[in-house]
Amino acid sequence: MPRRRKPKIEFRYYKMPPESPILAMLGEKWYQEYGKNIDTLHFHNYLEIGYCYEGDGVMVLGEKEYRFSGGCFTVIPKNYPHTTNSDPGTMSRWEYLFVDVEDLLQNFSQGGRQKRIERMVQRIQSEALFLSQKEYPRLADMIIGILNIVRGTREFYLEEAKGGMVVILAEIARRNAGGVEPEGVRSETVLPVSLALDYITLHYMEPIKIEQLADFCHISETHFRRVFSAYMNMSPLEYINLVRIRNACEYLRKTDEAISYIAHRCGFTTTSTFNRNFRQVMGVSPREWRNLPEHYEQQLLKSEIHPQEGW
Repeated sequence: MPRRRKPKIEFRYYKMPPESPILAMLGEKWYQEYGKNIDTLHFHNYLEIGYCYEGDGVMVLGEKEYRFSGGCFTVIPKNYPHTTNSDPGTMSRWEYLFVDVEDLLQNFSQGGRQKRIERMVQRIQSEALFLSQKEYPRLADMIIGILNIVRGTREFYLEEAKGGMVVILAEIARRNAGGVEPEGVRSETVLPVSLALDYITLHYMEPIKIEQLADFCHISETHFRRVFSAYMNMSPLEYINLVRIRNACEYLRKTDEAISYIAHRCGFTTTSTFNRNFRQVMGVSPREWRNLPEHYEQQLLKSEIHPQEGW
């Protein structure tokens, strides 16, 4: 079995296609030796569903490892540390679906069901799942079906894929209703980090204290700081700052709002603090960067959390 991974993490972020909450990763690119020359776990900004067609290796989900082979599939919440390692010298073939769960369910549902949608999202994001087609044939077949629908791009394929994905998410939510089962992964060490990442994603625009995050994760502040820093290779405050800057970049690129307004909207109490932190991460001022949005991904790569755009 491959050696244990070092406690470093990469943030691999994706951008959804226009007007679509589903991004598919298909084709020969995903037939490769996974994990070669990579010594980190990573996480994404969307739910990841992966299906393995062939190959053998180890799937690392948080602190647990599972042997994978053809017919295995995974459901990994956003912000959940993981990685895939083919057996040395061998190739594996996977394909992936990344899903903006909140956007898909909000747009698919009708009014008056907000609490039900929130409960469904919470269940979907509560566990990382390592499953097999033999044990869960219906769920596996539905995932393969969505992959093939997107691959075919026939008329109305996106509407068909959205509908099918809602059915898959409902199955996952029902499965997770009873809490952690043998195939579910939410270890005591990974759980606080994942909970904190989820919270920061939703509340980065608000004042966030480390004590508040620790309370949310039901552990002491000292233990929270230690666990978070070990996994993320940066402090909680540094990560909060990175999330705020990343979202500020989106506002700068997509809107003509004033710098001061964007600073406040992204959680900075003063424009001067925003400008200083932005320059530390991006290397230029917000105003300068706004004129050079093509440098967004390249500049983010310089941050200590090692963000990467997808694979």
